[in-house]
Amino acid sequence: MTRERLISLDVFRGLTILLMTIVNNPGDWGHVYAPLLHSEWHGCTPTDLVFPFFIFIMGVAVPLAMPGKNWDDTTFNKIFIRSLRMFCLGIFFNYFAKIQLFGLDGIALLIGRLVITIAVGYALMGNFSSKVKNTLALSILIIYLFLAYSGIEAYHDVRLPGVLQRIAIVYFVVSLLYLKTTQKTQIITGVVLLLGYWAIMTLIPVPGIGAANLEKGTNLASWVDSILLKGHMYQETVSWDPEGILSTIPSIVNGIVGLLIGQILQREITKNKKAQKMAIAGVTLIVAGLLWNIFFPINKSLWTSSYVLYTTGLATTVLAILYYVIDIADYKKGFKLFLIWGVNPMIVFFASEIIPQALVMIEFQNPHNPEEKINLLNYLYFFGIAPFFSNPMSASLAGALVYVAIWTFILWIFYKNKLIFKV
Repeated sequence: MTRERLISLDVFRGLTILLMTIVNNPGDWGHVYAPLLHSEWHGCTPTDLVFPFFIFIMGVAVPLAMPGKNWDDTTFNKIFIRSLRMFCLGIFFNYFAKIQLFGLDGIALLIGRLVITIAVGYALMGNFSSKVKNTLALSILIIYLFLAYSGIEAYHDVRLPGVLQRIAIVYFVVSLLYLKTTQKTQIITGVVLLLGYWAIMTLIPVPGIGAANLEKGTNLASWVDSILLKGHMYQETVSWDPEGILSTIPSIVNGIVGLLIGQILQREITKNKKAQKMAIAGVTLIVAGLLWNIFFPINKSLWTSSYVLYTTGLATTVLAILYYVIDIADYKKGFKLFLIWGVNPMIVFFASEIIPQALVMIEFQNPHNPEEKINLLNYLYFFGIAPFFSNPMSASLAGALVYVAIWTFILWIFYKNKLIFKV
């Protein structure tokens, strides 16, 4: 079986990374339209779809990237290295703003951090032999863990979980499931994980708290994070992490559903049949998620089982529509923008986490108030974009769209020159 590249999947990936860029980079976090923010707790906004869509897309891509389903030491090593590199890239985002170098500050410290960023990025995305990739990734991980638990003040509270870290874990598990199990086993695994997570979260009492609950900061997932990730969690939540340990378990099912859809796309049936099966599966999952929501509320931070079904259902439905329009009806006009974004997601993900942190480090006197300092990121927004809008939320959205436009130009250059950055 030959390797197949689906334009519709690349477009879907592009749509998702573009939405991620918009919601992660508003001009002003104090003024953001509600759909571009995460749900406060229970519920689901368009922003809450970005992360599970990424995991689903990754799951779909697994069988398409390994159609031969060959299992050997070389294949396992490739999966392990890729997972480890993604995991290490994700952790680096949390270290960037904490790096200290020989007492440097200001621009000198920024330059030092950027040099380290380039070195780490090259080490984790460069094209080396498997042995070199392994050595570099493992060495970087050891350095991370040493710094986090060394007692050095600058790193004593550095966050260890994160988006790429979770994606790396799910990729590793899903890839092994694909290579070593049947589709029946994969389905059973997904069902067991979702039911098991529901039972754990709703039936097991929370030590030191009392009865099982799904409230913020007092649920079992929060307790597990507070024990195993103490001091190394998301700073805005402090006592728990939205990408914590227990909630990673159900996220594996987002990848499993993607894996199953990817295998439908591999089957020797007509394209229309494939689109039909995906559409039916998508609607079924959405309905199942909404029904389970009655008893186990849709919640991104807890990554509830209903959230898994609902988001995978939406993702499957979107892919079915794109597959029909692009790969069956052969209508590709208007999708080039998303294709350009979809073939190079890793560089956007990596750089978009670093650039805002770097711009914040560049400070100078505020032109409107010489007694205050303003960083470059705020200066560009408040003096270059906000004055053109009367509505602060529209101005904030415009700031995000300007950032998207800049990235579109960069990605277009990469696309034209066939430059693709991978882990």
